[in-house]
Parts: sequence; C-alpha cells; structure tokens
Amino acid sequence: MDAIVLAGGYATRLWPITVDRPKMFLPVGDTTVIDDVLTDLEADDRIETVYISTNERFADAFEAHLHREDYDKPELSIEDTSDEDEKFGVIGALAQLVEREGLEDDTIIVAGDNLISFEMSDFIDYFEDRHRPILAAYDVASTERATSYGVLDVGDDHEIRNFQEKPDDPPSTLVSVACYGFRASDLASLDTYLAGENNPDEPGWFVQWLVERDRVDAFTFDGAWFDIGTPESYLEAVAWRLEGESYVHSGATIDDATIGANAYVMDGAHIADATVRESVVFPDATVSGCTLTASIVDTGAEVHEMDVDSALIGPEQTVDGASIDR
Repeated sequence: MDAIVLAGGYATRLWPITVDRPKMFLPVGDTTVIDDVLTDLEADDRIETVYISTNERFADAFEAHLHREDYDKPELSIEDTSDEDEKFGVIGALAQLVEREGLEDDTIIVAGDNLISFEMSDFIDYFEDRHRPILAAYDVASTERATSYGVLDVGDDHEIRNFQEKPDDPPSTLVSVACYGFRASDLASLDTYLAGENNPDEPGWFVQWLVERDRVDAFTFDGAWFDIGTPESYLEAVAWRLEGESYVHSGATIDDATIGANAYVMDGAHIADATVRESVVFPDATVSGCTLTASIVDTGAEVHEMDVDSALIGPEQTVDGASIDR
C-alpha cells in the first residue's frame, strides 16, 4: 500500500506568511503540520512509499525538509506548476501523479494541511477491513460551516448514502476532512472521471461521482480536526496543541514581558516590555512595547510601540508607532 500527501497549494489566504513557505511547514507545538502526518505514515509498516505531491516553487524547500528530518519513505512528486493560476486542480494533479509514478496499489490520500486527532494506523485498519473506498468524516456541528466542505449523509454501517460538495443547504453537519482510502481500481477511475469533463478542483467532486457508482464508507471520529487554510484556523490549531499553555523556546529572549495563553515564541525571538497572547512569533522576530493578540509575526520581523490584533506581519517587515489590524 502507498500513500499520497497533497501539498501543492499556495496558501494565498495566509500571505505574506506563506509566500515563500509551504503552509504545511507552519509549526504546531513541537512539530509541523505535515510532520504530524508523515510521522504516522513512516511508522506504519503497511505503507511502502509516501508520495508528497507539491509544486515547482516549493520543491527545494520540501527536499531540504525531508533531508533534515531523515525520513525513509517520502518521495517528492512535483507537478508542473509554480503559480496559483497554473494549478490543475487537486483531482487533475492527483491523476497526473498516479500516471507519473505508475501507482497500481491501494493508496491512502491525505491533505498535508490537515491536523487530525486520530492515528493514521486506525484509518488504515478501517480501510483494510472494509476494502472499499473510504473517507474520514467529522461533525463540525455548524450548518453554516458545513457549506464550505463536502457534506455526507450516512446510513447503516457507515455507508455514505449521499455526498454533496459545498451545498447551499447541507443535509447534515458531517463533513469530509480530505483523508481517503482508495483501491487501485478507484485510482484507475480518475481518468474516466476527468474524461467526462467533471470538476477537477476538489477531491469531493470525485467522491460525489464515486458515491453515485459504488459503495463508499465513512470513517467517523471525535476529537479534533483543523483545516489549516486561514490565519484563524492556524492559530486555533496552535491553541489546541498548547492546551491553554504557552511555549517559549529556550533560545528566545524575554525581557519584562508577559507571555499569555496559547502563545508560541520560537528560537531567537526577542520579546521586551510587551504582552503576547494567542499568537505565533517566528525565529529572530522582535516584539517590543506593545500588546500582540491573535497575530503571526514572521521570521526577522519587528513590531514596536503599537498594539497589534489579528495581524500578519511578513518576514523582515518592520512596523511601529500606530495600531494595525489585518
């Protein structure tokens, strides 16, 4: 069995933090978003190769990251794009990867920007037991929020009776979380799906098409799930991992400062005469004479003598002297 980690997005909603950094490398506690997934897949003996699907712009960054972390299973599979406007859509890119790598085995597919509380081994157990296409599903407990995702109607024995991608009127609040188990025959159906001029963008459109032709089952779970695509969802994921505590790297400097709940301060950061809460401060950034709330301050940036709320401060950027809101 193989695995594919989808990591080809450009994360424009997180710019400038992710202009030159894959959002999958954003730190969450003592790891990164994608390493949470890769560590699980590395540990499972049933997974032979983990293909990381990314783009040309971020290929070198992924190469360096994989070398640094010393994984055995991951291999990069690079799609021929370097800009958001060039993307093929997730299903289009997935079909190209299957052809490019010659995949002929059952495959686990998971989005690299998903932070999921269940163990991947449990998901693989479920897939092996059912041996039919499956997807992970989570109850977001909000009809409004459900409209942004693929929504499931589940019957007896977890069979998906109906699947609608981003419906205006969701039949439930149970949504797909971009973690799938596909048989080799399901992967072979990607070409048939695309040849019918179906939507190539989101995996949910392929699932909706598949549900109409075959049985697909839901792997439902409790706990937590974060789709890290916005500053708010990223900071929520950090807060979940920190559990109301703060984290200050031993290499950070704290002078007459208060580090509040769910604040993450990295190596080399300098915090002076300031309060930082519910925020992430990257290496070698400086925050002084201010209150920083629900914000992200990137590497080498400086924030002086101002109150900052819900802001994204880009790398090496300096702001001071007045209030700034994102």
